[in-house]
Amino acid sequence: MFNVNLRSKVALVTGAGRGIGKAIAQGLADSGVSVAVNDIDPQTAALTAGTLAGNAGHYVADVRDSAAVQRMIDQIISDYGRLDIVVNNAGVEPRASILDMTDEEWHNAISTNLDAAFYTTRAAGHYMKAAGQGVIINIASIAGHNIPIALRSGYVASKAGLIGFTRESAREFAAYGIRINAICPGVIETEMTAHLRQNEAQMKKWLEDIPQGRLGIPEDIVGLVLFLASDASRYLIGQAINIDGGKVML
Repeated sequence: MFNVNLRSKVALVTGAGRGIGKAIAQGLADSGVSVAVNDIDPQTAALTAGTLAGNAGHYVADVRDSAAVQRMIDQIISDYGRLDIVVNNAGVEPRASILDMTDEEWHNAISTNLDAAFYTTRAAGHYMKAAGQGVIINIASIAGHNIPIALRSGYVASKAGLIGFTRESAREFAAYGIRINAICPGVIETEMTAHLRQNEAQMKKWLEDIPQGRLGIPEDIVGLVLFLASDASRYLIGQAINIDGGKVML
């Protein structure tokens, strides 16, 4: 009844050089998707693309730059002839109190975590609208909901904004056959959380708050991405889905 076959599809994953983005790129490639791997770091972009099965390519672009995003999307269309799936994954998590946070740290959080998703959605949206179909998946965070997280005001604000943007872009793009949803991971074992995982008190608190009793790993996100990218989720739009071992139960 439902088509979960993603073969022949083309996907862009931003920030795919490492962590969650790399795992998503791997999962899509293993499912027969041609993956355009984006990262700001040429080395990590090339390394990720080099490990993927199938017709993968790497695209070095700063997704905080709207012109660079447009050039990247145009190049992907030129190279593959289509773009079916976009995963807006690139993100940063600056740690500072509001009183100590610099303008640069604040703007970098907003531009990387929120502006970039807007630029990519806008650029890809023109092609997807013309094609009459497409899927956009935004990697937000449980921090975008009403979840306390200390010293992360820029991160929280940007992820809350991304959830709002997901909802409103899904509402607007539904008429074009484009489905947009967000995934909200909990604490995942990535380089972004490595320093915090070295803190025994922090780890103890995290594990006490997670019913499954463990942190997530990047691969835990992949199954939900594949579901949202497929026709199995054809009636699901504008949602921000928590994937966090049960830490947040709404």
